[in-house]
Amino acid sequence: MRRIIYLGFFILFSLSSFSQEDLLQSLGPDSARKEFVTSAFKSSRVINGHSMEFIGKGVLDVRILHRFGPVNQGIKEFFGLDQASMRMGFDYGLSKNLAIGIGRSTLQKELDGFLKYRPVHQATGPGGAPISLVLVFGMTIITQENDDPAKDVSFNSRVGYYYQTIIGRKFNQWFTLQLSPTLVHRNEVLENDDNDTYALGIGSRFRLSKRVAFVVDYFYVFNGLPKEENYNPLSLGFDIETGGHVFQLHFSNASGMNERAFITETVNDWGKGEIQFGFNLSRVFTIGKKNREARQQKQ
Repeated sequence: MRRIIYLGFFILFSLSSFSQEDLLQSLGPDSARKEFVTSAFKSSRVINGHSMEFIGKGVLDVRILHRFGPVNQGIKEFFGLDQASMRMGFDYGLSKNLAIGIGRSTLQKELDGFLKYRPVHQATGPGGAPISLVLVFGMTIITQENDDPAKDVSFNSRVGYYYQTIIGRKFNQWFTLQLSPTLVHRNEVLENDDNDTYALGIGSRFRLSKRVAFVVDYFYVFNGLPKEENYNPLSLGFDIETGGHVFQLHFSNASGMNERAFITETVNDWGKGEIQFGFNLSRVFTIGKKNREARQQKQ
């Protein structure tokens, strides 16, 4: 795991020499001032995982995530479109560097919540930081009824947690890269699983035009799961910005749409065509007094 993290840091910093120049050029004659870097991603999520981006203070982000069934099921299931699962979430910006969120998924009727904090914000100019550093803590609760009356399922056994650090950099107006070391803890697991699962997320954004970007969201799972039954979640998609909306079309082998679910329960294999088409819709609303942070940020 350390080798992969070191490699990621090397990639982040080795590109900084030319990307810094691009950022300074975009700032114009006032580049001597400290300027925080914005729009590393167009959403607070890459696809499944958190991004280094934050919504503004006093802004409510209503998020609807929709995932259909595997496309390899063929015409009898209309290539997966006859099946669907979804997550509805509400994220709120307490400040420019602090956000909270809650959500509910139809898969296992799971509730989730998170707290997201940014101690370091990438900036150019005097005293600027070359990267953004973000810390995330989340909790999940499975509320689906027990289908085995003979088995006593306690509340504690339904609870899971995840802890995540995001190290990211917007290299220029076209390219962003982030790494996300993650720990998922489940209070109760199957016999062959571990309570603690370690993973490394890799998220990237490639801007294609003013309103369209290609995004990649991948997590490499190091331990804790039977290798023959689980796969690393990989999602590929396109962000399409339309005013106050960010509409995302994507393909993924993960059915779950929170960290516990997609890191520990991805059983589909890209190589076998077990790919699910889906879309994410994000709509932001300013709550209370408007401020500059809540306005739509330019590319």
